[in-house]
Amino acid sequence: MPEAQADLRWIYDTIASAAGNATAIRYIERIEAYCGRFDYASERGTRRDDLRPGLRVIGFERRLTLTFAVEPDQVVIFRIFYGGANWEDEL
Repeated sequence: MPEAQADLRWIYDTIASAAGNATAIRYIERIEAYCGRFDYASERGTRRDDLRPGLRVIGFERRLTLTFAVEPDQVVIFRIFYGGANWEDEL
């Protein structure tokens, strides 16, 4: 989703300003690789139908929260929240 892409850009900018471009690129690449593996065992994470039907939530490296849904032909990543963001209110 466009919102998830915007989240990745924000995460990149935040890390790049604190630790440099190379560190930010490596982190974004790890996130993208992790999301790319949702093709396998996509029905992972915690279901949160109370917030949105079909919503799943999973953490990444203790710093991110990914929100997504499993559709018949794809996995849709809605948002990627960094740090202690209040993701429940954002959704």
